[in-house]
Amino acid sequence: MSTGYSGFKHPGYEEDNRWTAVDNYTSKHLNTASKLNEALNNALKNSDAHGLPPISVSEHQGKFLMLQARMSGAKHILEVGLLGGYSTIWLANSNPDVKVTTVEVSEDNAAVAKENLKAAGVADRVEVVVGSGVEVLPRLVEEVKAGKRPPFGFFFIDADKQNNWTYVDNACEMALPKACIYVDNVVRKGNLAEESATDERILGNRKMVENVGKDSRLDATVIQTVSDKNYDGFLFAVVKG
Repeated sequence: MSTGYSGFKHPGYEEDNRWTAVDNYTSKHLNTASKLNEALNNALKNSDAHGLPPISVSEHQGKFLMLQARMSGAKHILEVGLLGGYSTIWLANSNPDVKVTTVEVSEDNAAVAKENLKAAGVADRVEVVVGSGVEVLPRLVEEVKAGKRPPFGFFFIDADKQNNWTYVDNACEMALPKACIYVDNVVRKGNLAEESATDERILGNRKMVENVGKDSRLDATVIQTVSDKNYDGFLFAVVKG
C-alpha cells in the first residue's frame, strides 16, 4: 500500500512517467507498513482539505529520512519546516524513543499538523514550536548550550531557502559529533548551478552550499533526485567529530 495521496499534487512539478512508474513499483514492495501508511495518507488528505500547499517530501524521501535517522541512532531530532507534519511522522517513527522538535512559522499550519500528529499516534514524541526559524533556532542554541535541552543528532531543514545557511550554521552549534544535517529542495530543477540566478531561494541555496564547502565543522555532498514530485535534490552533511 503506497502512502502517496494522488490528490496532493503541485501544478509546477516536473514529471516523467518513468520516475512515477519506478516510485509506484518500489512503493508496492517496500513500503508495506499499513498502519504507518494510513497515518501518512491521513496527514496528506487532511492537509489538502485545509488548503496547505502540496510541498511535503515525497513518500520515498520520507522513508529515506526515517531510515537515515534510524541508522544514525538519533534520539533528538530538529526539523525546521513542519507544514502538515508529513515528514515529521516519518521522523517520529525512526526510533521508539525518539523526540522530534519541529519549528513552523505558520500557526494555521501548526494547528493542522497537530491534528495529523495526534491521529498518527506520535504527538507525545513531537514538540511543536511556532515561530520564525531565524528567531527560534538561536534560542534553541542557547538552551542547548545552557543544558536546558539535549543536543540534536539529526536535522531536517525544509523551510525558507534564503535562510538555509543560517539554519545550518545554527544546527552546527547544537549538534552532537557526527550529527546528520539534511537540507531539502537544494537543486531546484538544476537551477542551483546557475551563476546568473536572481531567485532568492536559489541564491540562498548557493550561499549555503558554498559556505558549507568552506566550513571546517562539516563534510557534505549534494544528491540530485527525481520522483513523482519533481526533479530536485538535497544537501546531506555530517558534523565532524
